[in-house]
Amino acid sequence: MPKKIAKEKPRKSIFTRVLKMLSLVFFSALSLAVILVLLVKIGLFGALPSESSLKNIQNNIATEVYSADKVLLGRFYINERNPTKFENISPHVINALVATEDARFYSHKGVDPRSLARVIIKTFIMQDRGGGGGSTLSQQLAKNLFPRDGTTKIGVGINKIKEALIAFQLESIYTKEEILELYLNTVPFGENMYGIDMAASRYFSKNTHDLNVQEAAVLVGMLKANHTYNPRLFPDKSKDRRNVVLSQMTKYGYLEETEYDSLKMLPLDINYKRITPTSGIATYFRNFIRPELEKWAANNEKDDGTPYNIYTDGLRIYTTIDSRIQKYAEASMARNMENLQNQFDKHWSANKPWSANTDILNSAVKRSTHYQQLKNKGLSHNEIIKEMKVAYPMELFSWQGTQEKKMSPIDSIQYYLMMLQAGLVAINPQSGQVKAWVGGIDFNKFKYDHVNQAKRQVGSTFKPFVYAAALEKGMDPCDYISASRTIYKNLEGWTPGNADKEENVKKYSFKGALAKSINTVTIKLIDEVGIDNVINVAKEAGIDTELPKVPAVALGTASLTLLEMTKAYCTFANEGSRVELSYLNSIYDYEGNLLYEVTPPPKTKAISPDHAQMMNEMLRAAVNEGTASSARWKYHLTNDLAGKTGTTQSNADGWFIGYNPKLVVGTWVGADDPRVRFRSTALGSGSNMALPIFVGLFNDMNKDETLKNITSAQFPDLDSQLLSQLDCDLEREDKNILQKVLGIEKKDKAIEKEFGKEKKGFFEKIGDVFKKKDN
Repeated sequence: MPKKIAKEKPRKSIFTRVLKMLSLVFFSALSLAVILVLLVKIGLFGALPSESSLKNIQNNIATEVYSADKVLLGRFYINERNPTKFENISPHVINALVATEDARFYSHKGVDPRSLARVIIKTFIMQDRGGGGGSTLSQQLAKNLFPRDGTTKIGVGINKIKEALIAFQLESIYTKEEILELYLNTVPFGENMYGIDMAASRYFSKNTHDLNVQEAAVLVGMLKANHTYNPRLFPDKSKDRRNVVLSQMTKYGYLEETEYDSLKMLPLDINYKRITPTSGIATYFRNFIRPELEKWAANNEKDDGTPYNIYTDGLRIYTTIDSRIQKYAEASMARNMENLQNQFDKHWSANKPWSANTDILNSAVKRSTHYQQLKNKGLSHNEIIKEMKVAYPMELFSWQGTQEKKMSPIDSIQYYLMMLQAGLVAINPQSGQVKAWVGGIDFNKFKYDHVNQAKRQVGSTFKPFVYAAALEKGMDPCDYISASRTIYKNLEGWTPGNADKEENVKKYSFKGALAKSINTVTIKLIDEVGIDNVINVAKEAGIDTELPKVPAVALGTASLTLLEMTKAYCTFANEGSRVELSYLNSIYDYEGNLLYEVTPPPKTKAISPDHAQMMNEMLRAAVNEGTASSARWKYHLTNDLAGKTGTTQSNADGWFIGYNPKLVVGTWVGADDPRVRFRSTALGSGSNMALPIFVGLFNDMNKDETLKNITSAQFPDLDSQLLSQLDCDLEREDKNILQKVLGIEKKDKAIEKEFGKEKKGFFEKIGDVFKKKDN
């Protein structure tokens, strides 16, 4: 019998079963996906944003601080962001973005089915983790607005669904242009910076509207990985990525091939400029006004009843600072302090100030943060010192730029102990508006503000208030006063002296004594006028700190801030009226609505206008032929100026406060520890340390035609009556008739006296002689 051949199973039935199985899997997965989408939509995995919240999207916006001349000084922020309108965005940015991130952006409704299918196949079926992102710009915007909170595969999937649903909502609420605007204002560009406007400003120092095509391609290229493609950090990678974006733009018709061929060959060219809370101009000033702005914000409510926040509400703060004067002030300080530091280092090249006084270094070590931290850990003093002698790499401030050196914390303390500091403030004497504020040599390294925090002995800069008090009392400024030394018996034999012994044998008019800064004459004046009267004039002029009621206050033993002293000098430039300082002009909200505007305070008379004019004339003599005359003969400054230098005990502080009718500028220089100082008055005087900063500022201002109204300001001529009251020589020989006739040289001899006792007249002295005889 023939063999029975077994029948093969039809292939069609196997294929059918496989197809049925795949269909079952597919529809099961689809059903699960639909169920999952429904569960996400009803909020099982967290509520979706409401339509009203999507219509009112709010991002934290940085508050911007501007100068009076509308130059951006800096920002206060949590995230650095400055939103811009769609019409202000360069079309190159829009084209680059769409071509690279979402080519079918204008045709889909929030989700691109083709891209989504590609990602599903590559990622889930082919297990290709590099399958690429299928998110549209609308989905990416959803992710930017509502950051993901899950990292597992299920969590990522749920987030994707959420973003798709939100994308559909966004597309139903906003136009395509509005979505692009929202996206470009929320996308991160690294360095804690958000939005295309901030990116354009930082990397190219441009407005967004002015970006060219290759610059737009650089910024859009960063969106894939904002750190990896940062053009400042990784220029080669950034250039390659830029060219990828340009290629995409060519592919989708936004560029011609010839344009692409030429653009891709261009070098990467950026103009990086970053303004942070510790960089830019007026950093000390911005730090000073921050608490005041926080206080204002806390006390003022928005329409919704919540207080303003200077870090999130995008306020626009307009200050009184003049950016031109501020820049010139910072430049002058840098130039002159570098030169002075070189002098100081050479002066102490053989040894250091603590060689003879170890407490200078020991106290600095114990004050240091490092010492205090180790002490809080329970270490003994010896253990702390041992730890602080261990060297490690650290960054140091220097005038040649930040230097990285290996040194111990104690070596670092010694290094910074020798660093001279400085402060400068400039004020409009009519309005009290602060025009420039430089609190130190570098805000990054030295936060301590030498304009309003440091209280230092003011030296001879206080003397004008003694002379003003004498004028207010009715004393004749042409009555010559002997500069001979006096031993004050009731002040423990205190014997004030002068810088030059030859001055002790002369007599001076008010103008001469103030111009030459004669100590002995100034003390005799305060003795005549009275300590209380001098203090009252100083207070009326603007010094609010409690002044010591001692004779030496006339010589500047009081410790005051530079801000306080400069404010008080405004009284002389302001016709005798005290000014109240102002730092702000106005505050606007992000939409441009005025929230706050400063109103000028009324003037308060401190001294008579005539006496203010006379003080100006005397202080002009100090600049023209007195202690500040190096401004003329050495630095060749020709502006009409008045001012006074100040040098404190042992050259610890150098001061100069100079002014004209439009601007009062105070400068101070010294080390933070007053025991660290020049040993020579020629080097440590106010005329050598502080005056050059003032001169440098005015020299730079003189070159700026836009500041001519300030630099060319002149003091008004004195009327004939006031001129006659000051029409006398600065100094004369202090000789009696007999000494003059016989040609006898006057000896530098101190006489004894009690401070505060009225000077006896001739007949009173004769009466005392007879009383003695009777006894």
